[in-house]
Amino acid sequence: MKTLIKRVLDTSLVPIRAYLLEKVPARQMELPRPVYEIEREAVRQSVAMRTPDNPCLKGFKAFSQNDEDGILQEIFRRIAVAQPLNKTFIEIGCGNGLENNSHYLLLEGFKGCWVDGDAQNLEFIRAKLGALEFPRLRVQQCFIDLTNIGQLISSQVEFLGTREPDLFSLDIDGNDLWILLEALRHFEPKVICVEYNPKFPPPLAVTITYNPSHTWRHDDYHGASLQAFRDGLPAYRLVCCNLCGVNAFFVRKDLASGFADSECSDLYQPFREHLTTPVSGHCPSLKWLRDSLLSPRSGATVAHAVPAR
Repeated sequence: MKTLIKRVLDTSLVPIRAYLLEKVPARQMELPRPVYEIEREAVRQSVAMRTPDNPCLKGFKAFSQNDEDGILQEIFRRIAVAQPLNKTFIEIGCGNGLENNSHYLLLEGFKGCWVDGDAQNLEFIRAKLGALEFPRLRVQQCFIDLTNIGQLISSQVEFLGTREPDLFSLDIDGNDLWILLEALRHFEPKVICVEYNPKFPPPLAVTITYNPSHTWRHDDYHGASLQAFRDGLPAYRLVCCNLCGVNAFFVRKDLASGFADSECSDLYQPFREHLTTPVSGHCPSLKWLRDSLLSPRSGATVAHAVPAR
C-alpha cells in the first residue's frame, strides 16, 4: 500500500507542483498500475530470487486460463535445444476451447486432440468452428475413468502419428493422478501439465480416493498434492508451477538438461486466487482458431501472407 501511495504522489502531485511553482513543463502523468500487476510483480521477483531459472518467470496469457501459454513456450524453447518438437499435444479437460493450455499452440501450427466430458462444451466448439474434426484438431466428448483412458490415448496417438506428443495437459478436477499414471502406460509425452491441489504444500503427498463417478463439488476435495504428483512421476522432472498456484509442469528427464533439478518445496506455489484469470486483450473467441484450421494461408507470417504482385 505504501508503494502504491508513493507511486500516485510521484506521478501526479509532484509534476503539478513542478509546473506551478517552478514554471517548467510537467512530465507526462502515468496512471498507477492495477493492484493485480503490482502484486504479480512482487510474487515474480520473490520467485526470481529463489529460483532465477524458473520457467514460470516467462509466463503470459493469450488463451490459457492463467499464464500457462508463456510457460509452455519457454519450456518448449529449452527442450527444442535437445530434441526437435513434433508440434503435437493432447489436452483432456479442454473446456469450451476459449481458455485452455493448447488453443495458443494450435495457432502456432500444432496438431492435437481436445477431450472434454461436458456435451455443452463440445456443442459450443462445433457451433463456432463448424465441425469437431480437422486435419490438425480432433475434438471428442468423453468422461474419463481408468477403464477408457488407455483406449482413448491409443486412438489419439494414432491420430497424431506419435507416441511422444510434446504436451499432455490434464485437468479433470478429481482423479487426475490416477488417470495420469494409467495414461502413461500408453504413451510418453515430453511435457506434462497437470492441475495440483495447492492446499497441501510439500512434503505432504495426498490424493483423493479413486472414484470413477467423482465430480468436483467446489470444495477442497479434488486432485492430488504437488508432492504426490512428483513422487508418482519418477521418469519426469518437476520444472515449475505457475505463479497463481494452479498448474504444475513436468519434463521427461531425458529432455530435462535445460532445467534445474530443484526441490519440490522450492517450486511449489500456494493458491493465489487474486492472481488467477488475468485479462488478456478483449473477450476471447474461437474465430482466430477457426481461420487457422480452415484457411490454408492462416498462421503464415505477415511477409508471406502478403499476396505476390
